[in-house]
Amino acid sequence: MALLEIRDLHVHYGAVHALQGISLEVAAGQIVTLIGANGAGKSTTLRAISGLVRPTRGTLVFDGRPLAGCPPHEIVRRGVAHAPEGRGIFANFTVAENLEIGAFARADRVGAARDRERALELFPRLRERLRQNAGTLSGGEQQMLAIARALVARPRLLLLDEPSLGLAPQVVQTIFGIIRDINAAGTTILLVEQNAHLALQTASYAYVLEVGRPALHGPAAELAASPQVRQAYLGLA
Repeated sequence: MALLEIRDLHVHYGAVHALQGISLEVAAGQIVTLIGANGAGKSTTLRAISGLVRPTRGTLVFDGRPLAGCPPHEIVRRGVAHAPEGRGIFANFTVAENLEIGAFARADRVGAARDRERALELFPRLRERLRQNAGTLSGGEQQMLAIARALVARPRLLLLDEPSLGLAPQVVQTIFGIIRDINAAGTTILLVEQNAHLALQTASYAYVLEVGRPALHGPAAELAASPQVRQAYLGLA
């Protein structure tokens, strides 16, 4: 059974029909990526999973239990954490305070402290800046903080939305190396990424969305070799 199952998911923003029947599965231990042009519905899919938007139709099932109607804090408690597009850090709070917020839904303070330490081991630069206000960090450091904060919730499923956005290539490679390490340690990842090359290199399975609709899906390596995907998303003939 898949860890996450989505069936015929529809989301509206007023009169705008943003998702028009998305279906996908994420198996435990996988990195699955969603690729597509801007406005295809990738971020909206993640926001629906994490409870930030309410679907108008369809089913969302995580670990055999429906998510529809659950508030975001309950979804976090069930094991889903979201590092959103734009990072969503609290700029006027310190790095340490942002990490504490990541553990808000946890009652096991000892376990939360252990996971905070693990996150700092993955992102040692953050340890050097624990007392620094998050808004003064570089873009790459802010992205590291967004991921670290999500990890402190000890998710079984980590939702990553555009982790490379606006970052220098060297920083992107560092962050994606850590993303692979997070997955290798047992966390399942659903990745939205503007860099389709990098997304398909990182994931084991991929879905292509087009204007709120599912277009293609399959093993990431097969989609990377598909002439349709190479021309439309990889800039290759």
